[in-house]
Amino acid sequence: MKKRKTVDLKSLWEKASKTRKVELGSTSIPEPVAVTSVVGSVAQPQDPPSVVLETIVSQVHNESIPSVDHEIASRELEIASNDPNTATTELGEEQEQQQHRSGEFTEPSTWSPIRDGDDSGDESNDEAIYDIDRLSHDPGNRIPIKRYNVNERNSVIRAFIALGPCQPWDHDFPIRYIGGKPRRFVPDWFHQFRWLEYSVQKDTAFCFVCYLFKHKLNSSGGDAFVTTGFRNWHMKSRITKHCGSVNSFHNMAQEKYNLFITPKRSIVEKFATINENDKADYMSRLSYSIQCAKYLLRQGLASRGHDESENSLNKGNFKELLNMLAKNFEEVGRVVLKNAPKNCKMTSPEIQRQIANCCAKETTKLLMEDLGGNYFAILADESSDVYQNEQLALCLRYVDKKGRVVERFLGIVHVESTTSLTLKIAIEKLLMEHNLSWSMVRGQGYDGASNMKGHVNGLKKLIMDECPSAFYVHCFAHQLQLSLVAVAKENPDCIWFFDQVRFLLNLIGNSCKKAQMLREAQAQRILEALEFDDIQTGKGLNQEMGLGRPGDTRWGSHYKTVMHLLSLYPSIRKVLTKVGDDRSQGVECAHAQTMLTIFRSYEFVFMAHLMQTVLGFTADLNYALQKRDQDIVNAVELISLTKLQLHQLREDQGWEDFLKEVESFCVKNKIKIPDMDIFYKPVGRDRRFFVQIKNLHRYRVDMFLSIIDRQLLELNERFSELMKGSTM
Repeated sequence: MKKRKTVDLKSLWEKASKTRKVELGSTSIPEPVAVTSVVGSVAQPQDPPSVVLETIVSQVHNESIPSVDHEIASRELEIASNDPNTATTELGEEQEQQQHRSGEFTEPSTWSPIRDGDDSGDESNDEAIYDIDRLSHDPGNRIPIKRYNVNERNSVIRAFIALGPCQPWDHDFPIRYIGGKPRRFVPDWFHQFRWLEYSVQKDTAFCFVCYLFKHKLNSSGGDAFVTTGFRNWHMKSRITKHCGSVNSFHNMAQEKYNLFITPKRSIVEKFATINENDKADYMSRLSYSIQCAKYLLRQGLASRGHDESENSLNKGNFKELLNMLAKNFEEVGRVVLKNAPKNCKMTSPEIQRQIANCCAKETTKLLMEDLGGNYFAILADESSDVYQNEQLALCLRYVDKKGRVVERFLGIVHVESTTSLTLKIAIEKLLMEHNLSWSMVRGQGYDGASNMKGHVNGLKKLIMDECPSAFYVHCFAHQLQLSLVAVAKENPDCIWFFDQVRFLLNLIGNSCKKAQMLREAQAQRILEALEFDDIQTGKGLNQEMGLGRPGDTRWGSHYKTVMHLLSLYPSIRKVLTKVGDDRSQGVECAHAQTMLTIFRSYEFVFMAHLMQTVLGFTADLNYALQKRDQDIVNAVELISLTKLQLHQLREDQGWEDFLKEVESFCVKNKIKIPDMDIFYKPVGRDRRFFVQIKNLHRYRVDMFLSIIDRQLLELNERFSELMKGSTM
């Protein structure tokens, strides 16, 4: 008889407990520890070490382990004492071999680690929802539920249920010939089979409930409605066959789906001990948090603060608004903040984000109901956020049920690049999330970049390949802005003028002291003009003006700056004179003297009046083109009217009227008017860069006619296609 090898059970327990401490945070080894789970479920992990050890010893010596002899039982303790980490694996192999020999092999349950796809571990049962933006709504692009982390599966399932099955009703389903006959997916099947969903990318049908819950069933083998998809459109009976009998896998998955979405039947509800009063308080607390979040969202205000601790004087807009309601309304203060349970205050940043997300979903739902499956146009533009991440914003333009043209924001998505193909995929994904398809698009509007309006590989071309009826229209106001930018950046006189304006704004506008001097000078001039009845009084007249800095992309602001510059001309000259006389200011004094020389010149005043006239025509056109109720016929008429005004301005009568206006301004402000028959002398620029010409040719041809002709040329080129379409 072989001598039995003794095992130090105390050291064995210490090694096993150390292993349990290391593995405690992982989901790869279930509890109890491998040493206790090897011998069955008699020893409980909550028992003290002595009780567990006594249980192990009694089972080994009394041969109480079924289908395992004394040698295997001794081998269990020996392996566990040598290497507790590998005890489970080696013992499992020996038990499996022994059970194969005895014909009583069963799947291991208690001692096997959790693998990817197993449901033996505890899944997350909280009410969290997975990030919907990370999930694909198209069933052809999804990954199996089993491949998600076991602790996140319930959150993923909730996210998919929130998205709902992918049922693109308005999609133009492609025709495929089967047996020589044209076949395609029938959208009416969505009515008959609520669980049915369709993949636009793969042109296949899938089962929504089987995808979500088949991993919880002991179903081996593949299913066409879950893995590869069903596309035998001529065999509708296969869809009915998929449902099967009462005990079919589909009906079992449907039952799990119904239990999952029914709160009163969930596991959390069964174990909850909350009474009706607590539930009412919870609903009240949630409603007050929703009201605060809705108010902040409507006003466009931030929710959080820099310091939201209890001792903070400003805890952020959300908590401060909720605190204000609690102080003024007793029914609110009874259930929120300090009177709420610490684990259910409904004020955490995560709760605020979830409420904002729900508000966005409800708003989008109303938008889809207002759209009602009708045709629409898409408006898209890309930009970068503060973290330099490219983003794409998408809006829908459609006619609502009352016959009004409305534009609604649909969503904003992150894009890896701004290539046309990447933008098309992002737009298609966003439309698919709301069961919209290319077949319903009847228009598209973007800027004039090559990746957007390119005729070969632009976004416009890619979308028109999918839907030829989606005609592209470049924003008229944006085209007008581009024409003004081209004139201002290519004409040397315009460049010189706006450089001087920028220098003047830096000199006066950046200083609070000089801005106050300008306001006082303007107020004094108005009082003097009122004494001599030079100006009229009335409501809205003689308001305070300022020199606002124009925006580089908003040329309507340039017109406003030039108009204020001419209106404040005497006051600005008075401030420049006062700053230039103050020798103590050093550099600013020299800059003011230089600027005053240019500011009092006839050339500067001439260019200011010319830009005010030209930008005035285009500003009226710009405001008219940006109206929401503007139609294309009226827009064509406005553009034609603007071009006609510019043509009349360049005629002899237009030149004479413009010259009289400039001379009248110069006489009023004591500016020297040059003789048009003498040679031109530039102001602030070297004479060598100009040919020797007379003032009349310089001001009328090189400045007046050159700028007007350039503006007309840009308008004709930018709106050439529009004009051709209007004459057909």
